[in-house]
Amino acid sequence: MSDFFQSIVGKVESVLGGDVQTLVRQQFQSLAQPQTIQTLLDRADQAGLGDKVRSWISQSGNVPATPDEIRSILGSDAVHALVEKTGLPADTVVTALVHFLPDAVDRHTPDGVLPTTDTTKSA
Repeated sequence: MSDFFQSIVGKVESVLGGDVQTLVRQQFQSLAQPQTIQTLLDRADQAGLGDKVRSWISQSGNVPATPDEIRSILGSDAVHALVEKTGLPADTVVTALVHFLPDAVDRHTPDGVLPTTDTTKSA
């Protein structure tokens, strides 16, 4: 597992407690995909939260998100899918996302721009 994913898993474990690495490892792999970050930005724009997600992409500080904002950006279907895949309660999943999603996006956009497919294949 790359240092990036190990870092995210560690953050989620600290938020959720216990060893959740097996449950969430596959879910974090999708965060490295450029289309996922673009989709987050598109959904955030639709929810009126585009500036918040753009702060995660930019080289300035990350503006934190609330659980309700994460739910608005991801949508109930995505949250439900994560609940189904991890077996964790929705509130727990959303709380974990509040803590690590801005950092995950920030790490995959170190130059302040959305990544291309070629730059994330090795991640």
